[in-house]
Amino acid sequence: MRIGELAARTGVSVRALRYYEEQKLLVAERSTSGQRHYPESAIEQVQLIQQLYAAGLSSRTIVELMPCVIDGRATPDLLKRLAAEREQVDRRITDLTHARDRLDSIITAAHDSVLTGASCRHETTA
Repeated sequence: MRIGELAARTGVSVRALRYYEEQKLLVAERSTSGQRHYPESAIEQVQLIQQLYAAGLSSRTIVELMPCVIDGRATPDLLKRLAAEREQVDRRITDLTHARDRLDSIITAAHDSVLTGASCRHETTA
């Protein structure tokens, strides 16, 4: 498939796909006229790249783990690195869960103040 189709099917801009190629995250074959052509598997690969970026991984980290994703190749060092990245994701999830819980508490207090006409002041805890 051509780059425009891959962009449409993944919801990722053509510019981002070109960036992924520059960073060695994605590989395209070139036609004789120089057009990029991607295999069907590129859709899943782009979706994974997006998920890993959203989880906070850098392009450098992602490129290091792509051999494992593409053909199952992994070294003990890569497995350690992946485990460390997973721990960081878990910490971010915990932090986001705490932030969400605090927002829920503030929203409840604000909602109650609207209903009762009382002040919206809310005790925050660390």
